Amino acid sequence: MTRRPDPWEARDTARVAVFAAIIVVLGLMGPIPVPGLVPITAQTLGVMLAGTVLGWKRGAAAVVVVLVLVAIGLPVLSGGRGGLGVFLGPTVGYLVGWVPGVIVIGLIAQSGALRWWRVALGALVGGVLVIYAFGIPAQAVIADLPLGGAAIASAAFLPGDIIKVVLCTILTMSLYRAYPPAFPARVRAARSRRTTG
Repeated sequence: MTRRPDPWEARDTARVAVFAAIIVVLGLMGPIPVPGLVPITAQTLGVMLAGTVLGWKRGAAAVVVVLVLVAIGLPVLSGGRGGLGVFLGPTVGYLVGWVPGVIVIGLIAQSGALRWWRVALGALVGGVLVIYAFGIPAQAVIADLPLGGAAIASAAFLPGDIIKVVLCTILTMSLYRAYPPAFPARVRAARSRRTTG
């Protein structure tokens, strides 16, 4: 089965800008305390939503916009961080992992008609596993930790990331029902075929 074409629409630039802003705003919120867990930063929730709502191409564009803002020094990351120094620190792998992560999220979530299980699977695989696959090795190298030690340290964030996967799934499916124009034309067309077919 061939994939339907996914042309860039005029309003896609606005969608990308909106989701870049969402990622920034979720970072500016700062860590959210969760009883019994490591505090959660909401910024990766924005990355997950960019992939599930915008798809791989537009989602990646939104993430790249945020990373460019970071690189030019704007304090748009969690905790008000920004600047080229961020790309030399132990979290650089996680930041770089946002790009392949959002691509995988979009490819899985929008691989067919948008369904909750595809959204959840995309957010889990791309938003957690892929980002960790980039983040943990980079953290180990930069912080001079054994790979296993870096993985164990990162495991403390898994419960929060699972919460973000659940929230992403709920928010994406709610938006899909309430406001289909937020999604690319190909996703809207699949929805129309399903409701009229």
